[in-house]
Amino acid sequence: MAGPLWRTFADPRIGRHLLREEGEVIVDEVHHHWVVYIRPALEMVLALALVVLGVFSRVDIAWLPWLVAIGISLHAGWRALTEHMDRFVITNMRVFRVRGVLSQRLATMPLGRILDISVEKPFRGRLLGYGHFVFESAAQEQGLRDIRYVGRPDERDLVIQRVVARAGLRGRATHTFDGR
Repeated sequence: MAGPLWRTFADPRIGRHLLREEGEVIVDEVHHHWVVYIRPALEMVLALALVVLGVFSRVDIAWLPWLVAIGISLHAGWRALTEHMDRFVITNMRVFRVRGVLSQRLATMPLGRILDISVEKPFRGRLLGYGHFVFESAAQEQGLRDIRYVGRPDERDLVIQRVVARAGLRGRATHTFDGR
């Protein structure tokens, strides 16, 4: 019984945000790159070290490292779950982001309002295969401005550009090579 409850709790349920009756389909669902889980994993290693320390410490204070280990483990689990629940979704009609564990926030931008997408790839990101999206739109403040730690950012940028082009929201470029 705990398995289905956990799957339900740890799933952002993207499908319920789709406009299925309008023909909206998911083109790409973007999870965070694995690099965001390094810090929670290191915290769990620290918690395990504190449990081992508690085993080999004096009996009268053995509870202290265990108590700290429980706190660190809970923090690491919460951070990992927060990263897992943060999803960026590209559909044939819009892009949206769902995030949050206990309460969820949804930020949506129709494809027609996307003016510019910048892909930032720091040195570490180039080595490990992640980058960050910065969206510019007609509205200055929105919940979709920064999407961080996107795996394969160049491929994902091309997906968005293809979807925008297929939707007919940008004029087609005409190239002439004869000087006209």
